[in-house]
Amino acid sequence: MDILKHANFAGVGRLGGALVVAGDDPLSKSSTLPSRTETAFYDALMPVLAPGNLQQVLDFGRLGFELSRHSGLWVGFKIDTHVADQYGTASVTIPEIVVPVRMRNGAPWLPMHVHTLGSPTSIALEQEIHEARLPAALDFAGANGLNNISRCPGAWIGIVAVGKVFFEVRQALLNFGLDDAMLVANGIRLMQLGMVYPLDKLMTREFAAGLEEIIIIEEKRAFIETLMRDALYALADRPVIIGKHDDHGELLVPAHGGLDAAVLMPILARRLSRRLAVAQFETALAALAIAQSAGVLPLAGATRTPYFCSGCPHNRSTVVPEGSMAAGGIGCHGLVHGMDRSTFGLAHMGGEGAQWAGAQSFTNMPHVFQNLGDGTLFHSGSLAIRQAVASRANITYKILYNDAVGRTGGQSIDGNLAVDALTRELDAEGVNTIIVTTDEPKKYPASMHWASGVRVWHRDRIDEAQRILRATPGVTVLIHDQVCAAELRRRRKRGKALEPTTRVVINEAICEGCGDCGAKSNCLSVQPVDTEFGRKTRIHQSSCNKDYSCLVGDCPAFVTIELPPKAIESPKLPSSRDQASRLRLDSVPPLPAQAVDHTQYKSCNIYMMGIGGTGVVTVNQILGTAALLDGKFVDGLDQTGLSQKGGSVVSHLKISDRPNIGSNLIQTSGADCYLAFDLLTASQPQHLQRAQPQRTTAVVSTSQVATG
Repeated sequence: MDILKHANFAGVGRLGGALVVAGDDPLSKSSTLPSRTETAFYDALMPVLAPGNLQQVLDFGRLGFELSRHSGLWVGFKIDTHVADQYGTASVTIPEIVVPVRMRNGAPWLPMHVHTLGSPTSIALEQEIHEARLPAALDFAGANGLNNISRCPGAWIGIVAVGKVFFEVRQALLNFGLDDAMLVANGIRLMQLGMVYPLDKLMTREFAAGLEEIIIIEEKRAFIETLMRDALYALADRPVIIGKHDDHGELLVPAHGGLDAAVLMPILARRLSRRLAVAQFETALAALAIAQSAGVLPLAGATRTPYFCSGCPHNRSTVVPEGSMAAGGIGCHGLVHGMDRSTFGLAHMGGEGAQWAGAQSFTNMPHVFQNLGDGTLFHSGSLAIRQAVASRANITYKILYNDAVGRTGGQSIDGNLAVDALTRELDAEGVNTIIVTTDEPKKYPASMHWASGVRVWHRDRIDEAQRILRATPGVTVLIHDQVCAAELRRRRKRGKALEPTTRVVINEAICEGCGDCGAKSNCLSVQPVDTEFGRKTRIHQSSCNKDYSCLVGDCPAFVTIELPPKAIESPKLPSSRDQASRLRLDSVPPLPAQAVDHTQYKSCNIYMMGIGGTGVVTVNQILGTAALLDGKFVDGLDQTGLSQKGGSVVSHLKISDRPNIGSNLIQTSGADCYLAFDLLTASQPQHLQRAQPQRTTAVVSTSQVATG
């Protein structure tokens, strides 16, 4: 934040502009902690824009740059996970920009843009921010309609929301049958704040005029609620303002987790039923409760949890010698927390090992290992190693050098060093002993410039290496150099890496189904299979990444086969033009029998569940694109999370004749089609409650895919 505060004070040029895009993760789906960013931007005196859907990302994005130029401020741009993962149809137009003129000291005002900060310049800039820049931001927001009030003369209650939560409020109201016309008829006024800060006090008072009550719907702590209460407090005739608590001090809007329509429905019903017919709320809430309880079934207990990919280097590198423990951190190696391995704790990026430096004086344990991925290492993990050296900790850093950011899609690592250069840097930092383990020691040329004393061993000696480092006082390092299995698979497909000629199969006539090969390799491609001779084990060839860790056990059932190189060459794929020229309508199979009369539907909600990497997101895109070509409006969402690692993936798709004014989430009981690519994921309660027996058609794959 210190960087952003300095940048905001310095300002931007008249032809510049700066948007600071921040990811809000209220449900902690992709982060270790739940987050909301407007309070941080507020502390830096930066205006904050909060787009609530894909259309507003486009519109507010353009307006945000113009706002930054006009005010001279850096502009915060908060993106919620449901907005970041959204896709759909949008109107791609250039909005008309109104640039208001602000006078100061009798002349048109232009913001200062400076290059050197410090007193007295910074004091003058602070004055300008409060007296000119932030007021200029308010002028711009008002002139360009960043905030919106629904017109409702005679309204008795107002509802205020920000970003994607506003569309969840709309969805909750729609579930009660309160569309635009019914909102006006029942005296309900809405306000969507596109610019969260600074709050437009004049517009707030316009919104509050004649209201008895204002409900502030916002995630996490009461930020907007505090600003609006301050804006209205001086009025003699002001409405009651409620948010996190109601007018009796009882809890109302949760400050934890996220807010969707299902969470908001009971809250809104509690306040609106004082004037509106209670029956319409009771019916909708009863249906919601039935759907939520119907989703709770007595299942076997298995879940589709993320796991190491087949052939993942971490299957070996995260194992520690008997009697030792390893500390966790951010990276694919963190998946060991769900496995039977001696792992504890979770450090933030750059803090790996700091907890041990503080704890080592208060325990009889003489040493720990610390897992550290190369992506984290070159981000900030080198600071952790430097701190450990300074604190004289007895710790071994296991640097998992995988040459890719495997957890989020295999991106290349910024600022990385070659393995030999890394050993020299670590040696210069004061690390005592360094051992490199790898699956291919012969891949290093004679010209490699290792630090003095570095040993390079085959990965089969990783346990021996760890025992040596554990017995060495001070900070030691094991670098396990093996390419990410998923990334290596991609490189082989693209011809950037050689495809191995060796295949592994299991002779089921000899296999006794003991499972030792799966325990030793920890590999998803080593799978149980039922045969007429009982439970056996097989190698799932299409997912196998040819790591050969399953051969570590001494099992006579394993057979290796050598294929000639030509047999494994990737075939040349025809271009899309070639494929299109071969496509004939008579080759397309006939349409299946219709399960429903689609002519009666003006909209359709499709809910898709599967395993990451099996094409669920692709299917969502294909269906959405087809709907677009058919002249429909599309609103979709892909919830992927850790699906990159074999976890579950869920996609939402809403197709309709008009733009969606509610949430892009398919609500409880809201699915017309329940498309299940994975039985296990589809049978989970949180997904089953989206279906309704009287409404939903389920299309289910019966394939069974083993979990980790």
